[in-house]
Amino acid sequence: MADPKGFLEHTRELPKRRPVDVRIRDWKEVYEDFPTEGLHDQAARCMDCGIPFCHNGCPLGNLIPEWNDLVWKDDWTEASERLHATNNFPEFTGRLCPAPCEAACVLGINDDAVTIKQVEVEIADRAWSDGLLTPQPPVVKTGRRVAVVGSGPAGLAAAQQLTRAGHDVVVLERADRIGGLLRYGIPEFKMEKAVLDRRLEQMRAEGTELRTGVDVGVDVTVEQLREEYDAVLLAGGSTVGRDLPVPGRELAGIYLAMDYLVPSNRVQEGDLEQTPISAEGKDVVIIGGGDTGADCLGTAIRQGARSITQLEILPMPPQERPDSTPWPTWPLIYRTSSAHEEGGERMFSVNTQRFVGEDGAVTGLELVDVEMIDGRFEPIAGSERVLPAQLVTLAMGFTGPQQSGLLDALGVELDGRGNVVRDDSWATTVPGVFVAGDMGRGQSLIVWAIAEGRAAAAAVDRHLCGDTLLPAPVTPTSR
Repeated sequence: MADPKGFLEHTRELPKRRPVDVRIRDWKEVYEDFPTEGLHDQAARCMDCGIPFCHNGCPLGNLIPEWNDLVWKDDWTEASERLHATNNFPEFTGRLCPAPCEAACVLGINDDAVTIKQVEVEIADRAWSDGLLTPQPPVVKTGRRVAVVGSGPAGLAAAQQLTRAGHDVVVLERADRIGGLLRYGIPEFKMEKAVLDRRLEQMRAEGTELRTGVDVGVDVTVEQLREEYDAVLLAGGSTVGRDLPVPGRELAGIYLAMDYLVPSNRVQEGDLEQTPISAEGKDVVIIGGGDTGADCLGTAIRQGARSITQLEILPMPPQERPDSTPWPTWPLIYRTSSAHEEGGERMFSVNTQRFVGEDGAVTGLELVDVEMIDGRFEPIAGSERVLPAQLVTLAMGFTGPQQSGLLDALGVELDGRGNVVRDDSWATTVPGVFVAGDMGRGQSLIVWAIAEGRAAAAAVDRHLCGDTLLPAPVTPTSR
């Protein structure tokens, strides 16, 4: 293990965020560099538990105690090897994953958990800077062709695994750039796109073909897809945003979160000089209290919003882990992102009854306080009021994959939530077609997407070759 007394001698520390008044003037990542000496101390806090519950908390089964020990010993090469043994893209998860591994950390029972996520991202970034992450092209080719539809984390993880197994893999993406929500959904201040681009260059050098501007089911027919490829893996994600069908929804100035975030990210890519949907000088209301809502918040702040209010229908969570989510489960507690400390107001236990407007444009929304009664949110009489808003973003999650086009043409079976049905081998009801990530699981975390991509790749490899050496960290019925 690392330092046997490390958890007694060192307290939990995270890298400092750049000063708010500085970082809101640019779109760079918010964290400052973390000194190596401090990282050694954080890795030393890992107790190398007899039963490391962090493994159970991580869908990828990351070998956390092993690479913590290696970081403490300053063996960065081997630490990178152990980290990449279970995770294709730790530089993504180290920045974007909410870290269920830390919620399951044994030290977290009565102390602050080990900073697993920070150690992870530091190993990955150092591996890149030290030139350790070179392309790994296959030694032997199988002659089999696989189409991966969708280039988010699930699709990219599956594609890299299948390429390294010797298959000819083509990733088909309908957008003009590879990355899915990693590219156009995640703001630059959470993950600069250079982090994504360097991994894509590695994948290209390994032999993965990345095609953009291809809407499968439209530009490429299902018949062409089945004829050209020996297997198809669907990894298009859960892309249909949850709407809010209340009176006034037709007013201008009300957008789904992705309709707002995508053009803002295109400005950072250099495609647009300015976004057509700007918060500058406006009262902004964000409906939805999750990560996507926080992304909208940080974006609106950087665009110069006059005021920002984020609404959540649920009650304000407690500061400490409640009895309803005991260790090692994911705790339902009050969390503050970097965007929340930059500004804006958060309101809980409120619901939007209607939008109000003038001349066809939204000017505000009518709120009412709610309370939970018999499992339903009931309005509290007399609590109605109007909140000014000239820009409203709906960040209430996603309801499932787009069905028109590819899924309808393939004829795959869907479940009651509109997700693609899959069996224990990740296969859909259409022979030779598999599914991974949010398209089959429903909206979830990036770490689950990567884990499912890796597992589905193993299933595809077994389908094509009769057996596989690829790891399968999760099953379709995993929690």
